[in-house]
Order: sequence, then C-alpha cells, then structure tokens
Amino acid sequence: MNLRVFHVVAAALVSAGLSSNAQAQIARATVPSCDLAPASSGVQQLSSDGRQRTYRLFVPQSYDGRTRLPLVLDMHGSGGTSAGQARTSGFEIVAAREGIIVATLQADGGRWNVPVTDGRADDVTYVSDVIDHVAARVCTDLARVYATGFSGGGRMAPLLACRLNTRIAAIAPVAGLRWPGPCKGRPVPVLTFHGLADPQNPYAGQAAGRGAEWLAHFETLAPTRRVEAARLVFAGRTVEAAEAYARFAGPAEEAPVRLLAARQLAEAGRRAEADVQLRRALAFYRAVGATHIVREAEALLAQPA
Repeated sequence: MNLRVFHVVAAALVSAGLSSNAQAQIARATVPSCDLAPASSGVQQLSSDGRQRTYRLFVPQSYDGRTRLPLVLDMHGSGGTSAGQARTSGFEIVAAREGIIVATLQADGGRWNVPVTDGRADDVTYVSDVIDHVAARVCTDLARVYATGFSGGGRMAPLLACRLNTRIAAIAPVAGLRWPGPCKGRPVPVLTFHGLADPQNPYAGQAAGRGAEWLAHFETLAPTRRVEAARLVFAGRTVEAAEAYARFAGPAEEAPVRLLAARQLAEAGRRAEADVQLRRALAFYRAVGATHIVREAEALLAQPA
C-alpha cells in the first residue's frame, strides 16, 4: 500500500476531520479538566469481552498531561499486525508533528470480525474498550475520535461508524469501504480512498468467488456506472464524466467534476465552454452555501475572456 495515501488520510483528518464541524455532531457536556501523568508509547494490553487483546499506543512528545488530544484509531489489513500497520500508514509520524494520539489496533488472529460472525471476537466492543483504555491513560478529547484502516481494517471502519456513531466522529477507510447497515443514530462523515485497479477489493465490488465480506453494496446505482464515470475523469474526458454523474448520481458528485472540467477547458483556451461548466457547478455550491467556492468561481466568471 502506498505510504503517500495514508499521509493524505492523515492530513485530511487533521485539516478537516478535526474541525469544529465534526465535533459538533457529537453531543456532549462541558469537557472536564484533565490531569494525567505523561504516558508512554508502546504495546498495551487489555481484557475485552473475556479475551486478552492488545493495541499499539502512540503518544506525541508534546503531550503535557493536561491538554486533551484527538485520537485516531488505525486498523491493519487482513492477516496484518498493528506493528506492520504503523510502519505502513505512517500515522505516528504525522501524529508526532500534529499532536495526535494514535491507537493502532490488533485483530484477533489478524482478521477483523466483519461482517459480524457469532463465535468470533467482538471487535466493536474491543474498539470501544480501547477508547476507554486510552482515555484512562492519556488526556483524550472524546469528541474527536476517528477511525481509519486499510483493506480489512478499511471494512472495519464503516462498521464502527454504524455501531459506535456516538463515539466515532468520522472515518477514512482505504481500499475497503463497505455498507454494514442498517444503522441507527447520527450520520458519520466518510472520506474514502480506493484505486480503480484494485484486484483484491474491487472498486465496483461483487468480487467473483468472495463471501459477503467482500461485497460492496450500493443503494440503487449499478457499480459499473461509477467505474465508467471515474475512468472518464482519469482519461481527461471531464465534461462527459460530469454529464454521466448528472444522469445517475446527482449534483453533489456532478459539481466537483464540472469544476475540474472548467479548469481543463480554460487551460486549453476554451473559455466560453469553461464558463458554461462553472455556471452549472455554481448552482449546486450556492445551494449548499459553499461561499469560498462561489466567490472564486464568480471571480473567474467576471474576468475578461
């Protein structure tokens, strides 16, 4: 797995997921003061659902024992380990710079219980117990707890968003998004990364010969349409892609592609066509109140051709 992808995930969680908007989605009382002695990084042990479990804890050197820090839960792929995931994701490098706690989790037997199967370890309970275990040792802002993971760990992240949505502020799975619903409670923000050429967890889902764990579920949209539209984007045929998204997806997916199309057309000297794409995108961004995008787009439209 390319380390750069995980650094993008980390940066996104730091710049967006750790914002007050995400915090506001979890109702909580006034955060009490915290006074815990500086904690050490390393492998931690705990009992969860009658099983002995472990996880890898990283505490930044800047931790002062009083300031509540955000927590990122990082989960390895199937057959992996917490130590291997820490090396692959590089989250601890980012956490040292940004002042974040990282708990890199360890699946029982190296494989997460997703979809949930009776008789196997209760990983949802384990994650909840890890959050408590960390908070008892490090001053943790429990309104800023985030989950990410790769492959099998990526499939675990949506399960946490579904089952622990009172504790998880947002998720950012890599190569493993799945729909574990039906879910109750608050909606959880999702940032997901997935390669079109992924042979193990196909972008379109429905991998031949795989069990329920590997199936991707979409509401009413045939997965191949998204793949086809995405390929148009990567081929530089952004206007065609925008029209495709307009037909089957809706303005939330159409508008960003139209902005990309406008930039490409402008760079090619096709200003009139670029302006058409900008105006069509603006309708959506005005409706959702994305004022910074609206201002920039209107400024571009106001420039002489």
